Amino acid sequence: MRLRQPPEEAVLTGEEIAAVRQVLSDCSAVLTTVQQMPGPAAAALGEVTRAVTADKRSPGALIYYVNLAIGYLDFAPAARSRR
Repeated sequence: MRLRQPPEEAVLTGEEIAAVRQVLSDCSAVLTTVQQMPGPAAAALGEVTRAVTADKRSPGALIYYVNLAIGYLDFAPAARSRR
């Protein structure tokens, strides 16, 4: 994989897509588990997600966008030939 330039499409191999999907799935599972915990862990997660996301997302919104990214990977069209 290489860094793409702004208008250029990112093209990943099947193995790269699987690795990115696994990381996103793990993130979703961790965020969901912590969000459902009673007490200070869930409150801390809320503070952290609002602090580190540009648009001050809640944990639920962050989980939504992580799962949306997984969906994009699952249903992405195959790369077109450059011929």
